[in-house]
Amino acid sequence: MSYPQPLTPEEKLADAKQQLNLPGIVVICGSTRFMTEMTEADLRETKAGRIVVKPACDMKSPHALWSDPVEAEALKRRLDDLHRAKIRLADEVLVVGEYIGDSTRAEIAYARSLGKPVRFTHPEVDPAAGRPG
Repeated sequence: MSYPQPLTPEEKLADAKQQLNLPGIVVICGSTRFMTEMTEADLRETKAGRIVVKPACDMKSPHALWSDPVEAEALKRRLDDLHRAKIRLADEVLVVGEYIGDSTRAEIAYARSLGKPVRFTHPEVDPAAGRPG
């Protein structure tokens, strides 16, 4: 006799989203140098009926919250963890900008490791582009 396997946390989340009749959730990724473009992408995705989550702190711009270098480094680690949580929550990822740095490349790899679809505002920067299929 076989017993049904318990749902994974990911399956439970997907089931809860469906039961709540939630719209798709998209997480925006990219270098914070593209914050203006991220805001525009947020508008377009929201207009298309999606829930949008994106970076909120641009640590490249001066601010009292990250003026101390030691605190800034700790905050950067917490924000990276928070963004990975946003990726886990989302149904898909939208990468904004014409440049992919190490952090964004790691986010893309993480999203793909979770089976999340990844879209690009500039598809030519996709790290997987040009690879033999």
